[in-house]
Amino acid sequence: MFEVYHVMIIPLILGLVELCKRAGVKKRYLPFIALLLGIVIGVVYVTNFNLKQGIIVGAMLGLSASGLYSGTKNTMESDE
Repeated sequence: MFEVYHVMIIPLILGLVELCKRAGVKKRYLPFIALLLGIVIGVVYVTNFNLKQGIIVGAMLGLSASGLYSGTKNTMESDE
């Protein structure tokens, strides 16, 4: 299941989302990308393809990476 060192995945997700940001992805989509990356990493790496646990753990990792507050704020704001 989830080990303490899996928390190190959060900075990895942050880095990948930052790459997407620099590639020109609009800010409002970045929280969704973080969530999707978290779920994929949770299912594939953390829980070894245990779908239910992977989605829960991955959602926790993705939401932690994006920041629940800032992610919601960026999603609701209009694009500039």
